[in-house]
Amino acid sequence: MMQSLYNYILLPWLILALISFFLLLKINAPYGKFYSKGWGMLFEYKLGWFIQEIVSPITFSYFFIIGVGEKNIVSCILFVMWVAHYINRSIIFPLRLKTTSKIPLSVIISAIFFNLINGFINGYYIGNIAYFGNNYFYTINFILGIIIFVIGMCINLSADNIIIKIKSKTNNYEIPHGFVYKYISCPNYFGEILEWCGFALITWSIPGLLFAIWTIANLVPRSIANHNWYKSKFSDYPLNRKAIIPFII
Repeated sequence: MMQSLYNYILLPWLILALISFFLLLKINAPYGKFYSKGWGMLFEYKLGWFIQEIVSPITFSYFFIIGVGEKNIVSCILFVMWVAHYINRSIIFPLRLKTTSKIPLSVIISAIFFNLINGFINGYYIGNIAYFGNNYFYTINFILGIIIFVIGMCINLSADNIIIKIKSKTNNYEIPHGFVYKYISCPNYFGEILEWCGFALITWSIPGLLFAIWTIANLVPRSIANHNWYKSKFSDYPLNRKAIIPFII
């Protein structure tokens, strides 16, 4: 049953990612600086963020652990990469963030759905289908994928630290500076895209690729919207700064 569900999900999930990408270019997800009324019951941001994001490591872990496939050091590394990212994202990051903003129920529900599907297809694949031989450590997929993932995580965490420092001293938005903020408005999103592209390269799988595509579909439009918002709010916003990819977008 699970194998059939897994097979049937993949193509529709790709189509939905492409549809979401074009919708998000037109409609800003209503949380954070783009919060607006009319999107359902409101929750305290930290609680809502925790609820929606903790779904991913739980779902991934469940299907990985109960999977009947061979577990080895590579699959365990992939498990740790996924869970570590989402423990930071769901628990550590919101606890460090000073904010009084709200998040609508509709955003929470859509994020839960997103995390359920991605957690399922990737956890199921690595726990049941994937096979990484003893020499996989020496493949270009593993080496390059790990490098890309680690670089992305470092960028993501460093960008978060800069934002958290700004939020800790003021409730108002300021222009972030330093590190990759010199080149783009949303290095936190850029770092996350790199992480999951690296993960997809290591797994060399359709679920890994779909998650990377979904990450791009969600975060590129969000980055463009953030970039345009900063430019409209701050007259001294750096003119040479791009939205999400240095020197390009």
